Amino acid sequence: MSRQIHIGKLTLGGGAPVRVQSMTNTDTMDTRATVEQALRMVEAGCELVRITAPDVKAAENLGRIKEELLKHGCEVPLVADIHFNPKAAEVAATLVEKVRVNPGNYTDRNTGKLEFTEQEYNDELKRIGERMATLIDICKAHHTAMRIGTNHGSLSERIMSRYGNTPEGMAQSAIEFARVCEEQDYHDLVFSMKASNVKVMVDSTRLFVQKMHALGMDYPIHLGVTEAGDGMQGRLKSAAGIGALLLDGIGDTVRVSLTEDPEAEMPIAYDILQAVGARITQPEYIACPSCGRTQYDIQRALKEIKEKTRHLVGVKIGVMGCIVNGPGEMADADYGYVGSGHGKITLYKGKEIVKRDIDQKDAVDELVRFIESDHQ
Repeated sequence: MSRQIHIGKLTLGGGAPVRVQSMTNTDTMDTRATVEQALRMVEAGCELVRITAPDVKAAENLGRIKEELLKHGCEVPLVADIHFNPKAAEVAATLVEKVRVNPGNYTDRNTGKLEFTEQEYNDELKRIGERMATLIDICKAHHTAMRIGTNHGSLSERIMSRYGNTPEGMAQSAIEFARVCEEQDYHDLVFSMKASNVKVMVDSTRLFVQKMHALGMDYPIHLGVTEAGDGMQGRLKSAAGIGALLLDGIGDTVRVSLTEDPEAEMPIAYDILQAVGARITQPEYIACPSCGRTQYDIQRALKEIKEKTRHLVGVKIGVMGCIVNGPGEMADADYGYVGSGHGKITLYKGKEIVKRDIDQKDAVDELVRFIESDHQ
């Protein structure tokens, strides 16, 4: 289990629910558009809102954005997204609850150098610590958290010279920044290994966690497949990468990166969390694909059951075609709706039959009434 840190009033890691976040795509200097989008994101379930701060003016405007959100009664923590501008990070860290920096382009110099001696490599690490000192001091003074976000394809020349554009390089880059922060007694950290390639994202995250634990570190992990695209492909890539790591027990916050309005990301994130059992926010349905043994309209029944039980958070309902495999394959369901003959349904509670051979036209309502009475 990771350590728990605080991002404003929000707890992250250490047994807290896996948090769902996203990022605005408005111009940060357009305060009204950014605030309106952030409010829509929060309405959709976003628990941390990330906003780009490419320069000092944009970083300063984060304060105005926060003020406007508070006027709307919205206390969602804000995360400043920083790349090349340390000064913007220092300003933002005084105004918002968290800053995100990319080791590959935040302090590492890229000068075309292809080889580093051991001394040159270590000198660069020392210089990074010196350049990070001001930001770390500000974060400590303002209780601001920091995400060290390593991205595949944006590793520094220093890392590339030794490890190449590999999961090993990504993990090592983040470890070096973790050590810099720990040497300055700063621990409000989150780490991420992002890639558009699902395998690279999974491998680099697993490798980083192994290295981190070997060093006695236990920082929270942010998960996401970056630039996943849109539509079904974006959703499947995100589910594959995020889901695989959550099933490993890795991950404290997630972002589904879609080339769509950011509000579209939250339902997918919650669906992924539900699918792997990481965070239960809705009912769960076990339903067979049906076969020639099914003697009722299972597709219609499933749709109707979902419509009438969507408020029963955490309840697991099996909808099965017949009694041949149904009772066994829905064994971990709380309730079951199983075909038992032509147009006939038998209802279960766990593995026990509660009512046999109900007409299909009445069976869904019978099931809903039984579940609701059981939960009064």
